[in-house]
Amino acid sequence: MSNPIPESELIINPDGSIYHLKLKPGQVADTVITVGDPDRVGKISARFDSIELEVEHREFVTHTGWLQGKRISVISTGMGTDNVEIFMTELDALFNVDFNTRKPKTSHKRLNIIRIGTSGSMQSGLPEGSLLASTMAVGLDTLMAFYTIPQTTLESQIANHVQKSLSLPFLPYCVTGSGKLLAVIGDGIASGITVTCPGFFGPQGREVRLKPRIPSIFSLLGEHPFQEHDFTNFEMETAGYYAMGAMLGHDVLSMNAIVANRISGNFASSPDLIIDKLIDSVLEKISAIS
Repeated sequence: MSNPIPESELIINPDGSIYHLKLKPGQVADTVITVGDPDRVGKISARFDSIELEVEHREFVTHTGWLQGKRISVISTGMGTDNVEIFMTELDALFNVDFNTRKPKTSHKRLNIIRIGTSGSMQSGLPEGSLLASTMAVGLDTLMAFYTIPQTTLESQIANHVQKSLSLPFLPYCVTGSGKLLAVIGDGIASGITVTCPGFFGPQGREVRLKPRIPSIFSLLGEHPFQEHDFTNFEMETAGYYAMGAMLGHDVLSMNAIVANRISGNFASSPDLIIDKLIDSVLEKISAIS
């Protein structure tokens, strides 16, 4: 039998909730929608038929409720793959660790996790206002330098292609999203490879007062696909979700509202309407997830 997880590694609050999320086992559904912005949680849960739980702690806001007979949770994470790592680890523990014995459970619970977020396009044919499902994600952050993640031959080839294209001093990582969720939630929606950056300005080639080292990052990737696989958009979380989901054994899909096009230089005049369209699209299909 495995040893109990030390208190310093799995931190449980005095009330029995997990440290950052402030949630207890049983308070989260096995289908979870995630958003970066805490204010977006209420926008989504307002569409539920009923809400049974509301918890707020730091940037992590959770609403659990019911929609068309399906129990769903929506949780905010804040921005960046560092927050995603905290969220995914603690969410998994709520289902797959016994808080009394502090040991992993013998049976594994596989979760459905759907990210709803904003993104910028690096393709002229994907204008602001579009919706996009991430088939794969390439991480330009260093999160996976601290884990050992298995990669397919194709994933490794794409990661090496990105490193060479951008002349990076480190090897990115590439992970595939859930085919099961893509077939349901991404049905009829454009798809492509999402590039996850460790920042909004320099890492995405934006210049305000500081000049980025790779100012043409969007054209270097957008104009140079790997074989038939196009790099379509930038954001800041998807690769972290896909990597943690792959290692922990969960189905994860990232759905993107394209609010900017880096090729044309345009930004959507009404980004909230694009987010609303994406929310409605996901919620219309979510009851079909098994």
